[in-house]
Amino acid sequence: MLQVSVLRNDTAEVKRRLAVKHFKQPELVDTIIQLDDERKRLQAEFDNTQSKVNTASKEIGKLMAQGQKEAAETLKSDVAGWKAALEPLKEQMARVEKELNDTLVLLPNLPGTQVPEGRTPEDNVVVREGGIKPVLPTNATPHWDLTKKYNLIDFELGNKITGSGFPVYTGQGAKLQRALVQYFLDYNTAAGYKEYLPPFMVNADSAYATGQLPDKEGQMYHATEDDFYLIPTAEVPVTNVYRDTILKEEDFPVKMTAYSPCFRREAGSYGKDVRGLNRLHQFEKVEIIQLVQPEKSYDTLDEMVLHVEKLLQSLQLPYRLLRLCGGDMGFASAITYDFEVYSAAQERWLEVSSVSNFESFQANRLKCRYKDATGKTQLVHTLNGSSLALPRILACLLENNQGDEGILLPEVLHGYFGKKMVVAGN
Repeated sequence: MLQVSVLRNDTAEVKRRLAVKHFKQPELVDTIIQLDDERKRLQAEFDNTQSKVNTASKEIGKLMAQGQKEAAETLKSDVAGWKAALEPLKEQMARVEKELNDTLVLLPNLPGTQVPEGRTPEDNVVVREGGIKPVLPTNATPHWDLTKKYNLIDFELGNKITGSGFPVYTGQGAKLQRALVQYFLDYNTAAGYKEYLPPFMVNADSAYATGQLPDKEGQMYHATEDDFYLIPTAEVPVTNVYRDTILKEEDFPVKMTAYSPCFRREAGSYGKDVRGLNRLHQFEKVEIIQLVQPEKSYDTLDEMVLHVEKLLQSLQLPYRLLRLCGGDMGFASAITYDFEVYSAAQERWLEVSSVSNFESFQANRLKCRYKDATGKTQLVHTLNGSSLALPRILACLLENNQGDEGILLPEVLHGYFGKKMVVAGN
């Protein structure tokens, strides 16, 4: 959530930056400022009236002590009138405060100065590429057929048990999935990230705090009886570890990692992009999150990007790093970098990680602050990244490493998986 002071300080610049995200309601900025003006006016009137009550109450005591009963009774009548005015003022303040907050949460985060103009994924900027694309025979098998050949995933069984987009991993597939999760967590904890295993459902306050509500309400699975939401990413529960918290300088950097299943309705998704592991309603992911001082957040962003890049390099997957344009960015992000890996059998790039700096946007909703060296309380900056999302990583590992004898896994996975290759008949 943006701070009202930011909107006031340079309204024209705020609207210009919102336009980079193609936000369609810039007039809300003016509405918010007007509501804040009304809130301040009502607060001043309330404070002034309360001050009159307090002053008069003391004066009544003095008048009674001096025997000026008639003057005291007149002043009591005035006090009764002022007190009667306080309750309607409270109600007006509460109404305006709610309208102000309800409007403020509709504004997305402002994109950073590095964010390129653009509306669609085609406008994203390729920062760099790495790895070597494998040369496969023209009849190379896509992963949805490889998973059937090696008995790794049963998509039809998942459809029977739950529905489309809920695969069942079996045998070597389940073991490889577990191996990837363990490797990713070990890689992250070795870099100083503290591991969490969070709840996989959150309350509305938690979803609101990280920006999923009200923006992505239609994309989240909702357990209506308890008003809980199934998490779309571990970012939601783990970031909320520090909701309503005041940190100290010595607490930084706060580095957290977590594995979780992720649940996304993916409403409106269809066609070739959803085949096999390309797009699921339930999938697994390992996340990294940092909380840092504002002046260090962009250096931290670069550090997190390199952390994910080295992880992809260890998996020997061809990848590219993109800086997302304004129109392709998330609601809460100030800047986002995406990693894509090359799917050789599908001959297309697949997103496997987003690394974002939210600046103070989430922290303002979280009420996560810290005291700086001068004792001043400030909002922290929050960052997060996928490290990594498993389905498309698994798809590319299978496709890019297929051979006549089986699927040769990268060396870093041999110890976790227990052997070098995925082979038939296991």
